[in-house]
Amino acid sequence: MAIEHLGRVYNHSMSKPVIHISEEEAGSDFASLMARVRAGAEVIIEDRFRPVAVLSPVTSAGSRLLSASIALADAHGCTATLDGAFAHDLEEIVKSHAEPLRPPAWD
Repeated sequence: MAIEHLGRVYNHSMSKPVIHISEEEAGSDFASLMARVRAGAEVIIEDRFRPVAVLSPVTSAGSRLLSASIALADAHGCTATLDGAFAHDLEEIVKSHAEPLRPPAWD
């Protein structure tokens, strides 16, 4: 169920605010708009009520610093060892997956 109030739509089933705003409004106070996105809101930027862009918070699932991963392993009683070949191994992994970005034509 979605409820619209003062140009904002709240989807209670997902409990995430969705804000509809014009391009002009987005450009006039972008810092405030970004503060809302950082707080968890999704912003739909429109041109004459036609969606043009969506700003949404980046989910950090699956990304963490290496130091945080080592601390997590320590907390669970696991051992994390970075040997001398770690950097070389990581470099080889990155090189083996360095395909050029070829987005579909419809993107």
